[in-house]
Amino acid sequence: MVYYAIVFRFIPAFIIFDTHWNKPSFVSYSRRGDKGEHVTSFQNQLLELIPRLRRFAVALTGNLADGDDLLQAAVERALRRRETFDRSLRMDSWIFKIAQNIWIDQKRSEKRRGQSVDIDDQTDLAGDDGRVHLEQRQMTRKVLEAIAALPEQQRLVVGHVLVDGKSYSEAADCLGVPIGTVMSRLSRARKTLEAEVLGTEAIQ
Repeated sequence: MVYYAIVFRFIPAFIIFDTHWNKPSFVSYSRRGDKGEHVTSFQNQLLELIPRLRRFAVALTGNLADGDDLLQAAVERALRRRETFDRSLRMDSWIFKIAQNIWIDQKRSEKRRGQSVDIDDQTDLAGDDGRVHLEQRQMTRKVLEAIAALPEQQRLVVGHVLVDGKSYSEAADCLGVPIGTVMSRLSRARKTLEAEVLGTEAIQ
């Protein structure tokens, strides 16, 4: 569908790399209190998840600055709680749950405020030459604003399934809901995003 081309072309392409996130700071922070090989393995696994987690965070918050703040908060919480991580489980599910719970808490504790998409100042997200085409900036802004306008639960499903690429089953596990609920929320979100991004009427 055209819808998928829009989402996957204009969201991951811009925020797949953590070029604006302070990885050296993360590495320094993560090495505090290093206690052995299993800790180093934990850190390495976490580093590998940063690009995916950043896409997810930006999709939830609607802009790069807040997305990076959410990313930082999630990583720091994960590092503080690394001794509680069950290594028989998947780390990606664990860290994504941490990020989504932080975001939900923030949403519920803060006063409602307008969403902003600050991609115009991110001049090096399009490639090595540092140029971002006007059409791409406009479409990225439109997609992120449309996602930011979705209800909280639909935005989470979009973040897990469409942005991060999780299966319905994996998303359901992260959200703690049945697969059918994930599917119905995603269906409603798709229709809304198609209307907002492509200018078509949403099917009720």
